[in-house]
Amino acid sequence: MSEDTSKRRLGRGLAALIGEMDQPETTAPSRAKADSFVPIEHVTPNPNNPRRQFDPDDLKDLAASISQHGVVQPVVVRTRGAGRYEIIAGERRWRASQQAGLVEIPVIVRDVDDRTALELAIVENVQRADLNPLEEAQGYQQLIAEHGYTQNDLGDIIGKSRSHVANSLRLLKLPEIVRSMLAGGQLSSGHARAIAATSDPTKLAREIVSKGLSVRDAERLAQKDAEIGGAESEPTRAAASKDADTLALEQSLSNVLGLKVEVSHKSRGGHIRIDYKSLDQLDELCRLLGARS
Repeated sequence: MSEDTSKRRLGRGLAALIGEMDQPETTAPSRAKADSFVPIEHVTPNPNNPRRQFDPDDLKDLAASISQHGVVQPVVVRTRGAGRYEIIAGERRWRASQQAGLVEIPVIVRDVDDRTALELAIVENVQRADLNPLEEAQGYQQLIAEHGYTQNDLGDIIGKSRSHVANSLRLLKLPEIVRSMLAGGQLSSGHARAIAATSDPTKLAREIVSKGLSVRDAERLAQKDAEIGGAESEPTRAAASKDADTLALEQSLSNVLGLKVEVSHKSRGGHIRIDYKSLDQLDELCRLLGARS
C-alpha cells in the first residue's frame, strides 16, 4: 500500500478511532462506553495538541456539569508506559474533571503513533469548532512539516477543501500583532484572510478593529489596496517598450490563466509577473500550474 493511499484510508477511519467523541455534550446525556477508569493524575496532556487556549468560564461550566453528571464522553488516550497515559482528544474534559475534584476519569485507549494522535486531536477540535483559526493553522503546519502531508491530504482527512487549508496556512504569515488580534477574537478568520495578501496587513487590521468593519468591508479595503499597488507600478511597466512577440506572449499567457501577465525579457533572462486580486484567484493559479504544497 502506498503512503498516499494509507493516509487517505487513515483519514476516513479517524471517526472510528475517536468513537463517539465528536458528539456534543448535553445536560441529559447518554453515557459513552469507556475502556476503563484511570487515576486522573496518571493522565497528561499531549504537548502537540493544537488547542492552546481554554476559556476559564467554559471550563467552570463544564466542571459544574461533570460534578452533576460525571464525564459523559471518555477522554481518548494512548499508553505511555508504567500505567501512564497521554491525551489524544479530550484535554478540555480532563481539565474540567480536575476542577470538579475527580479522582479518576473514564478513558478510551487507542494504540496510535504521533502522526495519528495529532490527526485525531485536530479532527476532534475542528469538528467541535474548539480551535481558534491560528491553532487550526498551526496544527495543519505541524502535520505538513513533521509528517510530510500535502494540503490535499489534509483536506481529505479533515473533510475540508484544499483552499480552506491553504487559506488557514496563510494566516501564519500575518504580522505578529495581527495574529494576536486574531487569536484574541478582535479579528475573525474572514477578516484575516481578506487582508493576508495586502501591502500592510497591520494598518488594515487596526482600521478594521477601530471602525468595527465587517468582513465584506475588509475585502473592499484589500481590493482598494491591490488597485493602488497596481496603479503605482503601472508607470514602470509602461516605461519599458516591448516588441510584438513579447506582447503576443503576454496576451497568450493571460488568456490561458485568466489573469494579467507581464513578461520582461532581457538578453540574459528575465521574469514573468502574474497579478491576482484575491486568494481564490491565487488558489486557481496554483491548481493550473499543478502546484502541490
